[in-house]
Amino acid sequence: MLVTSERIPSIFFALMILVAFPETGQAADISVQIARHGDTFEINASAEVEVAVTDAWKVLTDYGRLAEFIPGMLESRVVSRDGSSVVVDQSGETSLLFFTFPMHVRLAIEEQPYVRISSTAIAGNFKELTGVYLLQARGAGMRLSYAGKFTPDFGFPPLLGTLIVRKTAEKRFNAMVHEIEKARRRDPAPAAR
Repeated sequence: MLVTSERIPSIFFALMILVAFPETGQAADISVQIARHGDTFEINASAEVEVAVTDAWKVLTDYGRLAEFIPGMLESRVVSRDGSSVVVDQSGETSLLFFTFPMHVRLAIEEQPYVRISSTAIAGNFKELTGVYLLQARGAGMRLSYAGKFTPDFGFPPLLGTLIVRKTAEKRFNAMVHEIEKARRRDPAPAAR
């Protein structure tokens, strides 16, 4: 879409609103940071969650359900599984204002139960995409960390790219944490004796 000089003030105002007012409804103690190096983006996110590591693991590894609660993800399906090695196809899109970017990726995932989930893109519209979830028990709860790096095979606008990636990463990580918290509440209470 062509941006004319008459539209720049309204676009600037809309962007300032997005930056000034963070996402609401976040669980406590969530942090998401983005860094851009040329065309490559790095994401580091973490959350302190009052759930058992096993509850978080169930949500993180239920790949077929991810599209039900991750914003912008349209499909997530397991292509194959061999022990702790999983291949997953995902598609979706990310958008901000009038910019929309389709995303398709096939991930090779390695699971180390209740500790680590590593993924690497083996096909799709990314030149590079790697990510690692780490789960660490902490008392009655846990710390969930994510570190990822990706280089898209499509161009983000130079000035808006980092903002688009940050908003998308925040929404998706918050949705994952929220679903993990819901999983704990769904577990039935032990029967009274």
